[in-house]
Amino acid sequence: MAGLSSSLLQKFQEDGFLVLEGFLSSDECKALQQRIAAIVAEMDVPPHCRTVFSTHEEEQLRAQGASDYFLSSGDKIRFFFEKDVFDERGEFLVPPEKSINKIAHALHAHDPVFKSTTHSPKVQALVRSLGLQKPVVVQSMYIFKQPHIGGEVTPHQDATFLYTEPLGRVVGMWIALEDATLDNSCLWWRGKAVHPGPRWHQLPGLRAWLGWQPLCARASTERSSRELWTILLGRSALRELDQIEAELNKHWRRLLEGLSYYKPPSPSSAETVKADEELAPQLKEVGLRISKFLGLDEEQSVLILQCYIQEDYRGTVDSLKTVLQDERQSQALILKVADYYYEERTCVLRCVLHLLTYFQDERHPYRVEYADCVDKLDKEQLVVKYRDQFEELYKAEAPTWETRGNLMTERQVSRWFVQCLREQAMLLEIIFLFYAYFEMAPSDLLILTKMFKEQGFGSRQTNRHLVDETMAPFIDRIGYFSALILVEGMDIESLHKCALDDRRELHQFAQDGLICQDMDRLMLTFGDIPHHAPVLLAWALLRHTLNPEEMSSVVRKIGGMAIQLNVFQYLTRLLRSLASGGDDCTSSTACMCVYGLLSFVLTLLELHTLGNQQDIIDTACEVLADPSLPELFWGTEPTSGLGIILDSVCGMFPHLLSPLLQLLRALVSGKSTAKKVYSFLDKMSFYNELYKHKPHDVISHEDGTLWRRQTPKLLYPLGGQTNLRIPQGTVGQVMPDERAYLVRWEYSYSSWALFTCEIEMLLHVVSTADVIQHCQRVKPIIDLVHKVISTDLSIADCLLPITSRIYMLLQRLTTVISPPVDVIASCVNCLTVLAARNPAKVWTDLRHTGFLPFVAHPVSSLSQMISAEGMNAGGYGNLLMNSEQPQGEYRVTVAFLRLITTLVKGQLGSTQSQGLVPCVMFVLKEMLPSYHRWRYNFHGVREQIGCLILELIHAILNLCQETELHSSHTPSLQSLCICSLAYTEAGQTVTNIMGIGVDNIDMVMAAQPRSDGLEGQGQGQLLIKTVKLAFSVTNNVIRLKPLSNVVSPLEHALTQHGPHGNNLIAVLAKYIYHKHDPALPRLAIQLLKRLATVAPMSVYACLGSDAAAIRDAFLTRLQSKIEDMRIKVMILEFLTVAVETQPGLIELFLNLEVKDGSNGAKEFSLGEWSCLHAVLELIESQEPDQYWCPPLLHRAAIAFLHALWQDRRDSAMLVLRTKPKFWENLTSPLFGTLSPPSETSEPSILETCALVMKIICLEIHYVVKGSLDQSLKDTLKKFSSEKCFAYWSGYVKSLALHMAETEGSSCTSLAEYQMLVSAWRMLLIIATNHADIMHLSDSSVRHQLFLDVLDSTKALLLVPASVNCLRLGSMMCTLLLILLRQWKGELGAVEEILGPLTEVLEGVLQADQQLMEKTKAKVFSAFIMVLQMKEIRVSDIPQYSQLVLNVCETLQEEVIALCDQTRHSLALGSAPEDKDSMETDDCSRLRHKDQRDGVCVLGLHLAKELCEVDEDGDSWLQVTRRLPILPTLLTTLEVSLRMKQNLHFTEAALHLLLTLARTQQGATAVAGAGLTQSICLPLLSVYQLSPNGTGQMPSTSRKALDAPSWPGVYRLSMSLMERLLKTLRYNFLTEALDFVGVHQERTLQCLNAVRTVQSLACLEEADHTVGFILQLSQFRKEWHFHLPQLMCDIQVNLGYLCQACTSLLHSRKMLQHYLQNKNGDGLLSAVTPRAQRPPTTTTAAPAVPSSSSSKQPTADTASAEQRALHMVQCGLLKILSRTLAALRHFTPDVCQILLDQSLDLAEYNFLFALSFTTPTFDSEVAPSFGTLLATVNVALNMLGELDKKKEPLTQAVGLSSQAEGTRTLKSLLMFTMENCFYLLISQAMRYLRDPAVHPRDKQRMKQELSSELSTLLSSLSRYFRRGAPSSPAAGVLPSPQSKATALPKASPESQEPLIQLVQAFVRHVQR
Repeated sequence: MAGLSSSLLQKFQEDGFLVLEGFLSSDECKALQQRIAAIVAEMDVPPHCRTVFSTHEEEQLRAQGASDYFLSSGDKIRFFFEKDVFDERGEFLVPPEKSINKIAHALHAHDPVFKSTTHSPKVQALVRSLGLQKPVVVQSMYIFKQPHIGGEVTPHQDATFLYTEPLGRVVGMWIALEDATLDNSCLWWRGKAVHPGPRWHQLPGLRAWLGWQPLCARASTERSSRELWTILLGRSALRELDQIEAELNKHWRRLLEGLSYYKPPSPSSAETVKADEELAPQLKEVGLRISKFLGLDEEQSVLILQCYIQEDYRGTVDSLKTVLQDERQSQALILKVADYYYEERTCVLRCVLHLLTYFQDERHPYRVEYADCVDKLDKEQLVVKYRDQFEELYKAEAPTWETRGNLMTERQVSRWFVQCLREQAMLLEIIFLFYAYFEMAPSDLLILTKMFKEQGFGSRQTNRHLVDETMAPFIDRIGYFSALILVEGMDIESLHKCALDDRRELHQFAQDGLICQDMDRLMLTFGDIPHHAPVLLAWALLRHTLNPEEMSSVVRKIGGMAIQLNVFQYLTRLLRSLASGGDDCTSSTACMCVYGLLSFVLTLLELHTLGNQQDIIDTACEVLADPSLPELFWGTEPTSGLGIILDSVCGMFPHLLSPLLQLLRALVSGKSTAKKVYSFLDKMSFYNELYKHKPHDVISHEDGTLWRRQTPKLLYPLGGQTNLRIPQGTVGQVMPDERAYLVRWEYSYSSWALFTCEIEMLLHVVSTADVIQHCQRVKPIIDLVHKVISTDLSIADCLLPITSRIYMLLQRLTTVISPPVDVIASCVNCLTVLAARNPAKVWTDLRHTGFLPFVAHPVSSLSQMISAEGMNAGGYGNLLMNSEQPQGEYRVTVAFLRLITTLVKGQLGSTQSQGLVPCVMFVLKEMLPSYHRWRYNFHGVREQIGCLILELIHAILNLCQETELHSSHTPSLQSLCICSLAYTEAGQTVTNIMGIGVDNIDMVMAAQPRSDGLEGQGQGQLLIKTVKLAFSVTNNVIRLKPLSNVVSPLEHALTQHGPHGNNLIAVLAKYIYHKHDPALPRLAIQLLKRLATVAPMSVYACLGSDAAAIRDAFLTRLQSKIEDMRIKVMILEFLTVAVETQPGLIELFLNLEVKDGSNGAKEFSLGEWSCLHAVLELIESQEPDQYWCPPLLHRAAIAFLHALWQDRRDSAMLVLRTKPKFWENLTSPLFGTLSPPSETSEPSILETCALVMKIICLEIHYVVKGSLDQSLKDTLKKFSSEKCFAYWSGYVKSLALHMAETEGSSCTSLAEYQMLVSAWRMLLIIATNHADIMHLSDSSVRHQLFLDVLDSTKALLLVPASVNCLRLGSMMCTLLLILLRQWKGELGAVEEILGPLTEVLEGVLQADQQLMEKTKAKVFSAFIMVLQMKEIRVSDIPQYSQLVLNVCETLQEEVIALCDQTRHSLALGSAPEDKDSMETDDCSRLRHKDQRDGVCVLGLHLAKELCEVDEDGDSWLQVTRRLPILPTLLTTLEVSLRMKQNLHFTEAALHLLLTLARTQQGATAVAGAGLTQSICLPLLSVYQLSPNGTGQMPSTSRKALDAPSWPGVYRLSMSLMERLLKTLRYNFLTEALDFVGVHQERTLQCLNAVRTVQSLACLEEADHTVGFILQLSQFRKEWHFHLPQLMCDIQVNLGYLCQACTSLLHSRKMLQHYLQNKNGDGLLSAVTPRAQRPPTTTTAAPAVPSSSSSKQPTADTASAEQRALHMVQCGLLKILSRTLAALRHFTPDVCQILLDQSLDLAEYNFLFALSFTTPTFDSEVAPSFGTLLATVNVALNMLGELDKKKEPLTQAVGLSSQAEGTRTLKSLLMFTMENCFYLLISQAMRYLRDPAVHPRDKQRMKQELSSELSTLLSSLSRYFRRGAPSSPAAGVLPSPQSKATALPKASPESQEPLIQLVQAFVRHVQR
């Protein structure tokens, strides 16, 4: 089969079904039956899967709806059974093969026999011939019609059970395998023409209640006429060419039928409705009542009711049920349905009018589709059908209460008749437009003429007794179109061409004499009404042209009647009436029709025979209002057509100015015509003058027809050069009149010069009685000038002599007693046009005229402005109050408002804008509050004034910010408008305008003769525009109003709760019901969104009982497939705001239903009226139609979901997570491919992707990772596997490069770019913290992501001139910093990072410092992090020297600023709080420089890191020579220390100085800059001594110790002194001694505090102090010379310190108890080695969780405590070793003693007592030899422990490798023992040499020492044999510069000298 024929296809399209006989052969049918029998024989269905199939709704929900067996059968072959075939246990009551209802649903996929049939060529050919492009088989089934059993199959539509996009795209093929008859359950079908069905964008619950289960396949695509009208207007979502074509193809027959589409009632239709079981009984009853009331078919009445409920009903389903049951409410409903029905009828005609308007317009996008449809309508005799409908309408009898029921009151009859007249007018308008494009046959003209004659051109209506004055416009419109149709049917334009070509026989009427005779007889009966005039005139022309001799008497009679009826006055009225509805195709076509008639009349007949010439001019001007006709006129010969009338009026110029200027003004339509009019008047050849008597200065010709001037003549009695002079000898042609002479002088001049003279004359006589006469001559001049320059502004320069005099004209005319208002209005209109080109000049010239309101003295305050104090109303204000308001005409007011609006839009300078303040204040105070109470003579003027006032305010509120920035403190125009509207009566007026309401607007629109909703000049459109402006103005006032605690009257009026929902919020929300202009509900919702954001009120409460109904209306428009996309977007944006600010309202829209779950928890599900239904549809990813869900709408839906996640709407989130494919659909944008970043790309797509990323991040952040939905996990895995990380990273990089290339100047999508970068940053942060969930563990991917971020940052930050690039670069820099911290171990070579980062740093340092402060800090942090990643050389950093210089220059500026800031705060007596800065910028306050993440502090840290790279310090030495960085730094350091401020800066500066001091050159520079003088004395202020002399050293944790603190500053200062002394030695000794002298109390206190205060902070400070003393002890003699007592005290304290450390190391229980008592939770944080601790806040110790927060098992806690204990032991060991090393310098040299060298005993004090007591904390017990021996024992024990358990102690050291830690600890212990032995020997020898010691004591000492040392030596020898470490003399810790300690450190043998030394000493003692 080759497919369907065209006839069959047409039958299918018309009927909705098609029957094909013999589609399958009998063999094919048998094969299918045999195969199904085999399948049944193999059937095995478990009892729990045996599902009964039914089509009854309740049974469906109970059986199939709850059965997984049924719901999951889409891709399987499964069996479904009939009713009553199973018993209670599920066993068969009948044979299984007789119990089956059907087998479904994938026979076509899994069974080969059915598959071959389904996909056979004949099936494919059939479906393709039906027009399916890509047919897909969705299901197949085999249905058994079992005998005697089975349930009824109710009427249904298969398309409603199968979801497609768009809905209803399903074609079913039913093949009868056996003969099907009426007796054996055949298939029944209900045709589409009977029941067209509704559209499917309502919610399912309402559909079910309304009984909507349409029976035809096309039902789901049928539309109401209003929807079709909306689509054709381009206001819907369907805008593609193929979509428009499809709509026209579906509905063209309805357009063809027109009003006859709606049928009269019929008994069969009533029976059908009554028999419909799917329809609710209440709807049936009301539907039948509607049918009777409207005289409409019963089924169509029900459909109209259903459509009304869906589209226009303002209530909920529950309220609808109540309305239908209540008699009075149901009557009101029927009347509203009647209005809806009338609009439906009107919309059908509107659609046809729209097609005829644009089907030949080449500019229209749907011209081709319209033309095809019009062609089909023409072939089907559209005009004949519409003519018959028109005849039926004017003959229709009016309904009565007897025929239509008691609802048909007089008012309803009048309403019916108005609709009848409107439809008659529209039908005639369609016929007129049709015949404008298609030729009318003479016979049709005759028929129409008879019909119109019979109807009296609308005046003899059958129901004319019903006509009242409100219907006059409709009656006139019918008459106008009747006349136009007849004139158009005579084809005058073609007749004119035939006459010109002398081929009259070609005209269609020339060959049909009989019809012409009939028309003659008819025309002779015309003449009794004005509508006959143009018909008579046209027919007279036609007959005179075709038969000039035969019909002369008849023609004269007919023509005479036309003239007597004032045909030209009638044509003028006709054209003005049609033009009042707007510039549409109908008025333009009418102009063309009349233009042809007028041109032919003027060409054919003498002008004087046509009556009053002014009437012809008026008609010509109305005709030329069509923009295309002036161009046509200037292209024709001036001797024919309208050229004749132009020549005629020129013959009276300038004696009569007005006629010529009026005509020329109409001839201006474009720039070319404006130039032609200007040139025409610029070169006049004749000057016409009227004389009552012959003047004496002329010579007359013999016959008196020529005059010659004897003397020159001044034409105006004016002085100066602005005059015209007729030269002597000029000849003039005399045209004598009855009482005067009209002379045409042959004189060439410019009319524009003449016009200037006329204006000068008016200025001279302005105070005389002749002013009115002169104004009548000047007004046409001004009007012409206005028309010319408004069309072509460039001509204004040529007209400067005229336009410059307008200002003086205004000034003079406004001062006369009875000012000529019309002239003044024309002058203001001219100035308005000029102001559009040069507003500043117009304002400057105008302000001196006194016309505008002004103030005598400048106003300086807003209150003075609002009170209008000292304001003068000016000339205009006086004119308004004294002339316009009493007269009720406001031409000047309209012109004034337009002028002020133009000046405001011209964006004048600040001074000039201030001059406009009185004008605007006058409008706000005197006009806006009261304009609606003024007197008006004409309709629509009040609405026009209100609209213009709001346009002015709207323009002011939308001024650019730059325009509003004034150097003075005078309030701006914008602030004036905001305050006036917020606090005065003006705001109440705007509120009243918004409160007009949707019902009033609908009433005004319905009252218009042509209420088609098009943009026009009707009152309805003007009212809509005014309300829209009120919305926009209010929205801007709320947006721009400064924040205040006082609620303004405007805000109060907007947000107050009124009774019964009668408040403005409810009124605003009800604009959702407005259908005429989609912008109106959109702006109303936008204002609601603004109010919901800023106002403290509940929208839900304001809506009251209407809330649910309004919610339903919102969702109906949101779900409509044809609704304007911008309304949908605004609804979603409003809901997005409501999520955060309107909890009650959002719960209403979410409509979540709650029930108790099986486990007792609450379960949520989506209610019927939940907005989430629409949102889920919008985000589905199956390639949605771009106009159903375009990018903007998709973005709005995703933004709403993001708001739910951000605001933690857990119930909604829970429901959404359970929806199938939710995460897949949501994340689909992330898997697409975007076009490269450019201005042409859709920015909303970027925002959509950004929001999706944020939702993912929020979900991972909120939900425990183990509880994430599996679908989300799969999606994230897919995101990683499909390399989306790399794609998005590359895209963000390309976006950054694009921004950098364009320098951000041409970028209009900066907000979307920033949002995407922010979201990408958030996603990567989440990915770094949850790499397992995000599947971002590949090091290569991480490396590439980091490089992309680095490249993006570099590209953006290297464009310092672009603020946009710098902002985006700052965001990227934050991400760069985070990735550096998280991935620093996986980023590969540091060198490839340093290069770009160096460029970035240089670029940032060159940018605007204020703008880049935070970015600079981020770059500094990143650079610091990179430098800390690994050891780097100077050669690795590009341009190292320049980089150091740049950093130091920045640092210099920042330090100076910090110093100034600190001194300023001192002067003010306030100190800034020490707080870290936040991420956001706060421009309202100055950011303090001393921030941990500030540029100053980070710059110091960066300088320190760069300094560490420079090993020899040459680069830094050069910088310190070029920049005074060190003096600046030290000065600020001194100020900070004295004030105890700038802690972060102080610590960072000390770190930098500490690093600089590590080299000889750096230390010299630091010391030379005056370090000691800067910090020595000021450092006293950082610590305080208690009254008893002890310092306040609070117990603290390791984290607190590492954090910046003033004790930490002191410790750093001590380390700095140590470093400088170590490096410079004697060159710094004096400063070091000064330092220790100043701080001697603190030093002694610190050494003593380890024993007395016992805290970790004491240990930390003791470590630094002992280190400094160790260095200073090397200069014992100098120290003793300067500070002998201090040195003595320190020696004593060092001994006690040694004893305390040994005691703690000896007794671990005491140490543990000590730590627990003193430090609490600080136990788990221990002191790390000082040399290893970096200067930043990070610690080298491993992070150990505190015991308070840790929930680890007990074993882990104990292990952590043990490690912390070992770390403290290491700290004590360091202090002990340094203490012993320092004490070595205060004891005699061992070698000298052993070599018996002389020894000065007075030089050395006893350091240890001559006893062998155990070390203790008791201060009463002095340190003794026992202390040293105990120390050696402790060291030996720790060495043994280290060999057994290496891990804890090595971890405590904080070094990376275990081997390194072990070596360090062993060296430290060996160093301690070495110093102990040294001290033992030295002190023993000191005692032995001292004669003051008793010999007995010496002997006892020898014995004890000999014994103890021998024991220790044996233990030490054993340890050495196992392998001993080296001495740390040159290792980690500094050692004394002594030969005795310079021991080898390679092997065990290298330790033998120590043993030998001790052995030698033992032998020496034993001697």
